Amino acid sequence: MREIVTIQVGGFANFIGSHFWNFQDELLGLAGDPNGDPIFKNQHLDMDVLYRTGETLQGIATYTPRLVSVNFQGSLGSMSSHGTLYDHNPPILSHVVTWPGNVSTHLSEPHKKNLFLQSLYEEEQENLAPMDGINSGKNDCKSEIQDKDIVESLENGVQFWTDFSKVHYHPQSLYELNGLWMDAQDFNNYGIGMDVFSEGLRGEEMNERLRFFVEECDHIQGIQFVVDDSGGFSGVAADFLENIADEYTNTPILLYTVRGPESYMNQRSRRQTMACDLHDAISFSRLSSFCKLIVPIGLPLLGRSKVSSYLCLEDENPYHCSAVYAAALHSISLPFRMETLGPATDSCYVSGAVDVYGLIQMLAGQARQNIVATLDAAMPAPSLTGKQVERSLLGSLHPFTPEIAEDVEDLQEVESLTIHGAFGSGGYRASVAEVEDTVHAAYENATTKPLFSHLSVAHCPLPIPLPFPSIFGNLVGQHGELLGSPVTGGHPSRGSLDVHSIPMAARLRSTSAILPFLENRLGNLRRFGIARGASGTELLRSWGFAKDELEDSAERLSKMIMTLDPHSQSSSDSD
Repeated sequence: MREIVTIQVGGFANFIGSHFWNFQDELLGLAGDPNGDPIFKNQHLDMDVLYRTGETLQGIATYTPRLVSVNFQGSLGSMSSHGTLYDHNPPILSHVVTWPGNVSTHLSEPHKKNLFLQSLYEEEQENLAPMDGINSGKNDCKSEIQDKDIVESLENGVQFWTDFSKVHYHPQSLYELNGLWMDAQDFNNYGIGMDVFSEGLRGEEMNERLRFFVEECDHIQGIQFVVDDSGGFSGVAADFLENIADEYTNTPILLYTVRGPESYMNQRSRRQTMACDLHDAISFSRLSSFCKLIVPIGLPLLGRSKVSSYLCLEDENPYHCSAVYAAALHSISLPFRMETLGPATDSCYVSGAVDVYGLIQMLAGQARQNIVATLDAAMPAPSLTGKQVERSLLGSLHPFTPEIAEDVEDLQEVESLTIHGAFGSGGYRASVAEVEDTVHAAYENATTKPLFSHLSVAHCPLPIPLPFPSIFGNLVGQHGELLGSPVTGGHPSRGSLDVHSIPMAARLRSTSAILPFLENRLGNLRRFGIARGASGTELLRSWGFAKDELEDSAERLSKMIMTLDPHSQSSSDSD
């Protein structure tokens, strides 16, 4: 067993996580569904890598994500912080011993379950009740109508990440920052989140929850950490990561820093822009110092980017954008849980298994030792027979990482590419061997190619769960195939009732294309925070940063740039 513990910190990170765990839950359900698509019967994925088995107080077996989720108090919507599997009725305190005065109790109205969560509850109650005869056609029709209503209600009414979650969580998984009721727009910089972890018992409680999952692992392969780094949660995550690095020294951490397009959309004054630039520099420098590999994710205009060529999504809607990023993270994580076979055995279902440590060594442990990777994806991935460049498998991969250079020739580039559920000729699913041959041939004929490329392939596509948003364009078919002409007579955007699965391709790259991202952060830190008379000095001091700490951060960013470009002018101190 090679377990992974997942940590999600902040609003957008938990939106991504909710979709990610929905994919896993859908895979589990389809594997056991006698009427389901046969392609999901032989996944050859070890879900125990991400999940743990347990038991309720009533002796009912449970299977829940090995997860710690951190967010504001009140961010769980209608879900209890103790999850849904265990009954928890906290005692009502009639008095407080340490306070001799009067006590007033303030209760907020509980959030009502939306149509989707109501349907989940009703379905579970039906499964618990004895079967009464056979379902009639009327019931089937009613269920179909209800699914349409559910999809429509989610499109118009998602407020919390729990609104579309179909997963049961362990009571140790969901952690609300006690006493921190705040609008995300006010919790908008690194400084405001710096003391949150250390205040009261928060840090100790978060560490204890992580310890619960880590200590029951037989042989943990790593920690998958996702943080919304657009505001104060980056400060919370940095303190959490520092504790993890101290306590679990030999456990590799794969860190995804994510942000939704809405974090770019607010109108800003010149001072607010400067504060955002300083936040980005400090946040990235601090977070990167506590992990083995860091992957920045989040485009300012995802809906207008090349990666959304076959999608139809709203940039201002985190429910939409997080689904796209979650699909890519699912693809990247597949090699971590592929069932490994003997060296002389070929599998027709999976190939290219690698663990978290192996991936990090591959991308960050080579001669260049670059710890910053970019993420590219194709959603859906085109068929192997696509002739045009934009419809070829490698040509369809576009970045999810912001501020990177395009068409960079990097002779030391290293990549890990995952492809799953791809179509071959005739509209049939391609075999693992066909995918491998196609990719190898594409690189043989390419004018530029990476120094090293690791390929992982799975036969199983990405399943589309019912609560997945309606973001597919009308050129995407029922199984994710790219159509020659638009679907007629329907809505321009298609969802889970129309598209049941899609092929995916995702790639992590160690590449010098990340240089503009790094240079922008170093330049802004020097200009606004370190240079003589810098306009952001007072702001950084209010965040708790002394000049020597800022210089250490600049030095860290400078070394990252020098690693990729030893002759860079921006990495030298020009002040």
